[in-house]
Amino acid sequence: MELEILLVVAAALLLASVIASKVSAKLGIPALLVFIGIGMLAGSEGPGGIPFTDARLTESLGTLALALILFAGGLDADLAGMRPVIWRALSLATIGVLASTAVVAWFSYQFLGFQLIEACLLGAIVSSTDAAAVFGVLRTGRVRFQRRLVPLLELESGANDPMAIFLTIAFIELAQNPNRSALAMLPDFVLSMAVGFAVGYAVARGAIWLINRIRLEYDGLYPVLTSAFVLLTFGGAVMLHGSGFLAVYVLGLTLCSRNFVHKLGLTQFHDGVAWMMQIMMFLVLGLLVSPKELLGVWLAGIGLSLFLIFVARPVSVFISLAFAKRMKKRERLFVAWAGLRGAVPIITATFPLLAGVPKAGLIFNLVFFVVLTSVLIQGMGLVTVAKLLRVGSDQPPKKPDSAVTTPNIVRLVMPQESLMVGKSIVEISLPATALIILLHRGRHSYIPKGATVLEAGDEIVIATRKDDADELRLLFERG
Repeated sequence: MELEILLVVAAALLLASVIASKVSAKLGIPALLVFIGIGMLAGSEGPGGIPFTDARLTESLGTLALALILFAGGLDADLAGMRPVIWRALSLATIGVLASTAVVAWFSYQFLGFQLIEACLLGAIVSSTDAAAVFGVLRTGRVRFQRRLVPLLELESGANDPMAIFLTIAFIELAQNPNRSALAMLPDFVLSMAVGFAVGYAVARGAIWLINRIRLEYDGLYPVLTSAFVLLTFGGAVMLHGSGFLAVYVLGLTLCSRNFVHKLGLTQFHDGVAWMMQIMMFLVLGLLVSPKELLGVWLAGIGLSLFLIFVARPVSVFISLAFAKRMKKRERLFVAWAGLRGAVPIITATFPLLAGVPKAGLIFNLVFFVVLTSVLIQGMGLVTVAKLLRVGSDQPPKKPDSAVTTPNIVRLVMPQESLMVGKSIVEISLPATALIILLHRGRHSYIPKGATVLEAGDEIVIATRKDDADELRLLFERG
């Protein structure tokens, strides 16, 4: 296909996906299901007739897309909501993945005719919930969920991918080398998680320091800078035998927890990049699959999908949340229902194809079928189930009575000896209720930005609570 034709086709598919997402939102259909459908229609067996069978390209594109999606999800995370549920989410991302793998493996071994290692491989591939699917459905705004369910599900979906991918790779190695011990791989897993976390956190701290001090001449270069950090984090972690997916998610979470220049604009930029990559990823996955082959596994696919939705996922949730005594049964049931499968299982299903594992084609088609039914049944039924379990409401969030308050205006002049002189505003740990609204410097007055560097003699005007006025004076006048 010539370049100009390729560009036109790509543009047409992207436009169709964006327009279709608007329609899907009104009909309550998950957007990723629409994206996959468009890809299948454009494929060799659909009206589009585009031939595409490159599993390696699909894996590479999917890996890049997932890295960018996970980073964007971490950067835009609800950290205040995540902190109380972090241990529950980590339990779901580890114990839950192991339990789901074991239960699905038993079903596949007993009823689908797989050998034990092949059954474990299939279980590992479908064991993780998908960040793109969960973020896309939970952030539609169609329903308001109670308590901390959304942060729990989002943190789980971002943290369980490394576990599922490691198990997938481990079972592929066991399928190719039956004499190797599964326990011998445990140190590799611990090392992978530790290195991934360390690289993500270390790069994040360096990124924050550089972003706040580099003071680029052009604002448009900041998104380039943060994108470079994402690629550096993922590639560096993998080179050091760590989990690149965990590293970029930790990078996003750490940046989310700190103040840095152009934070709002960069968050919006990476959200747009995540949507772009999500569309491209699902379109390519739709192009890769063969609808005729899916029809050949429909009976086994339906059986596996229903078992995963109604047995394996609930069992894994109740096992991993057994210690969460204060969590109500209906909330656990909702967590079980909201465990959507998406691109991650399909992408990891390409690993056996590339490795030449027996029954790899069957595994890929079954996984694709599972994802379609998961999104169709669980995604479209999410709002209904939330209402039935009384964990969701159509009502918009109520504004507290104290939402509107009269701010206290504080005027401060920066003395020469203040430690704040020479620092940018974003580097200053202001109280959460304080906002610098004006800066007078000589004869000029303007609204400062996060990158504005304070100088001796500056008069700054701050809107804050009355109780914080004395703290602010000490902060700026003495440092």
